[in-house]
Amino acid sequence: MKQKILFMGTPEFAVPSLDVLVRNGYPVIGVVTQPDRPRGRGRKTIASPVKEYSLRAGLPLFQPERVREEEFLRVFRDLSPDMIALAAFGQILPKEIIKMPPRGCLNVHPSLLPRYRGPAPINWTLINGEERTGVTIMVMDEGVDTGDILLQEETSVRSDETYDELHDRLAILGAELLLRAVQETEAGTARRRPQDHSRATYFPLLKKDTGHIDWTKPSRDIVNLVRGLSSTPGAYSFLRDKKLKIYRACSGPLSSGEKAPGRIGRLLESGLQVTAGDGHVYLEEVQLEGRNRMSVESFLRGFRLSDDDVLE
Repeated sequence: MKQKILFMGTPEFAVPSLDVLVRNGYPVIGVVTQPDRPRGRGRKTIASPVKEYSLRAGLPLFQPERVREEEFLRVFRDLSPDMIALAAFGQILPKEIIKMPPRGCLNVHPSLLPRYRGPAPINWTLINGEERTGVTIMVMDEGVDTGDILLQEETSVRSDETYDELHDRLAILGAELLLRAVQETEAGTARRRPQDHSRATYFPLLKKDTGHIDWTKPSRDIVNLVRGLSSTPGAYSFLRDKKLKIYRACSGPLSSGEKAPGRIGRLLESGLQVTAGDGHVYLEEVQLEGRNRMSVESFLRGFRLSDDDVLE
């Protein structure tokens, strides 16, 4: 008999993990997701991707403001799941929820733990220019991403891969790995191994100014920042006091002359040339405040640069 699973997740990353359980016939006795939040320019209240999927699938849905409040804990006790499967839920779980399910609380984490603990592992993996990453299925404990590892799978990171692209790949990989972990746990063949805490790295939440580009930095570091924040929240600079978001860019050596960092050069085949600390960054896809996202060629057809323009 298959285990009764309570699923907890909120953003798009979690949807494949929920879907794989449903498609493989696991009794998902409930889905817990964050309350609807206002988003976008109009601050319209929008349901999470996990909620939208759950409504389409006809799954019981719960949206507690805080899962540690007694009102939800009573619901949780009544549900009495055999196992919790969690992917990017967005709240810290209390001890009771972590410890009560007899088959444990399994978490899909998009990094090779113990590296990149914390809330934004995919972003920081790219910002730091990593060439390898992966997904870990962990049995949760009361620490921050410190639980025992059930399964891990590694994958390479393309040199031009953006957050959106890597996010989608790891979401699918995580779902496949979660299904394996659930099957092995059910069969009694799962093997837990403790993390080597001496090798742990932790990276914090992204801040509003994380994406503000410092043009004195090496060109490769700037390109990695762009990759790690594309498409949201986006790396940015300022052009004539307007925010210019940069979604795609590549790096190259200094080609000629000495220009101050941030100085805009020519439009070349690689993109719009901007001087960085040790070379050039070539902008490929941008969005100026108040305009749509577009290729740099389309942008320059509607925006005339002057010789004095600089990105600040």
